[in-house]
Amino acid sequence: MKFLCVACDEPMKLTETRPPDASGSLAVLFACPSCERQIAMLTNAMETEMVSSLGVRIGPPEAGGAAGEAARASRCPFSGVVRDMEEAAAAAGAAGPTWTAEALARLANIPDFVRPMARQGIEHYAASNGYPVVDERVLEEARERFGM
Repeated sequence: MKFLCVACDEPMKLTETRPPDASGSLAVLFACPSCERQIAMLTNAMETEMVSSLGVRIGPPEAGGAAGEAARASRCPFSGVVRDMEEAAAAAGAAGPTWTAEALARLANIPDFVRPMARQGIEHYAASNGYPVVDERVLEEARERFGM
């Protein structure tokens, strides 16, 4: 996923990540390297909790020096997140709750790039609430809980 500057059609560069504040909001700031316009992406407390529970790290790589700067400039700050979530979901495999056909059909309506995170969030919600099966009722409860 990349953010593009509408005015310059340039990929925005990650400039800063701010840890969750007292309300649970996480901030990720980007700037256009050409015109210096800035944007910020904010999460709400539920989104921050869901991302944190998945062990996802948002931000530039930890590498330092010129190599770290080159990696930071050339890579989307979210690259690998979807892959990591898909691998974690595959590793969890049978350990997670089972899904009804109706629930899987609804899951298929979620855009591909967020589906793994949505599935893990729903499965985490189901497990946390003692549901061995994800059905449409669990999907509705999770949707209300996450504010979607």
